[in-house]
Amino acid sequence: MSATWREGDPMPLPGPRGVAGWWRVIRRGLPAVLVLLLGVALILPLRGIERLVHGRRRPWTGPHVQLVCRLVLACIGIRWRRVGQPMRGPGAVVANHSSWLDILVLNAALPVIFVSKAEVASWPGINILTRVTDTHFVARDPRLAAAQAEEFAARTRAGHRLLFFPEGTSTDGRRVLPFKPTLFQGFLAPDLPAGLAVQPVSADYRAPDGADPRFYAWWGDMDLGPHLLSVLAAPRQGGVVVTLHPPLATAGQTRKSLAVKSEELVRAGVMGAMLDSGLPAGTPSHISPVQPTDTPKDA
Repeated sequence: MSATWREGDPMPLPGPRGVAGWWRVIRRGLPAVLVLLLGVALILPLRGIERLVHGRRRPWTGPHVQLVCRLVLACIGIRWRRVGQPMRGPGAVVANHSSWLDILVLNAALPVIFVSKAEVASWPGINILTRVTDTHFVARDPRLAAAQAEEFAARTRAGHRLLFFPEGTSTDGRRVLPFKPTLFQGFLAPDLPAGLAVQPVSADYRAPDGADPRFYAWWGDMDLGPHLLSVLAAPRQGGVVVTLHPPLATAGQTRKSLAVKSEELVRAGVMGAMLDSGLPAGTPSHISPVQPTDTPKDA
């Protein structure tokens, strides 16, 4: 069984308070849902035409997904900023994992296709996001490993950038867990394109003024519905900084060396963004490796 990170007391979820709180939920949530539904309605025929013209490549639907995610973030009121440039050439992306908002935030920053466990496809609300973003689902079944590896290779050869969460679970956003080296073995398969690289990405969420620094994080046993309502009902919204680090060439690497180098860059990006925001870095435990326990909550 995979791991879910837990540490300390769970974060209180204030939720909507009074008429004003529920009005903010409606004012932000309704436009966001409409944008998502319109995005799904448009991307299905667009992808059909794109497939006829470009095969598995995504020169049209990639930017479409980016636009949809940026509009949803604008509807919610969450500000975002990108530092660095997306990689060129074939490759994959690895990032730290803090929230269901990662789907919107990371897609807004660069065209990617998320890799997630198959169960996520049935989660209410999240399943709409996965449809818009063409999420790549994997089943934790050794009998399917070879077929799933071939699908990963086929997508990579088609120019898709698959995004993995090597921590294997989400956290409170104030730390980065150890990256699992086994995930990086797929980046070293011989049938992948020559010149393949892995781009580490750090996502650092800035809570609204006066709110718990973990406000946007979703981890452990937290329910999606109450967390979503708390985000929508916030009197003020915060933001997120997405740092795109220089890509790491896979040639000459081992899965362990790729995991270590990627983890170092992602952790440094999270710590640097915290310091730039004026938040206290605190003790090293805020960003140091912490071993997870139990079952995963990856979006």
